[in-house]
Amino acid sequence: MSMIGEYARVTAAELDRATGDPEWALKLVSGWWETAGEEAQEPDEARCLDIDKAWDALGFLLRRAGFPVDVVHGEEAIADAEDWGYGPPRYLTPARVRVAADAMAELSGASLVSGVAPAALAEAEVYPVIVWQRGESLDYVSEHYERLRLFFRAAADDGEGMLIWLG
Repeated sequence: MSMIGEYARVTAAELDRATGDPEWALKLVSGWWETAGEEAQEPDEARCLDIDKAWDALGFLLRRAGFPVDVVHGEEAIADAEDWGYGPPRYLTPARVRVAADAMAELSGASLVSGVAPAALAEAEVYPVIVWQRGESLDYVSEHYERLRLFFRAAADDGEGMLIWLG
């Protein structure tokens, strides 16, 4: 089974309820994922998004770039939340989503991966290491980052927070 980076846009009220009732949040998000599976949506229209296995490479590259928000793992823990796959979900407040979206607007996917060789990710043991050891292109990472940029921009424009987890 692969580790997949997953996101859900939530209103401020939904985020408030999710932090106090993580079981409710899991049911809410699970329902959105079921619906999303039936109808494909663009990242700027979707409530949920996954960045497949690009999450660790994005985290590595964003830290390297001095990115101001942890958009890969979230910044706040949801107390008493059960495991949603590979640990409990975390979140970003609407204010932190806006900071992230504004910073993403200044950093393209091409810029994020510029000058980075797959060997650097392999050496840093970025998941999935085998991909980088084979020397596969970072286009996969920049494409997922571009989708994430759209998703965060839409959430910021709507004043939403974000639930984030590895599934």
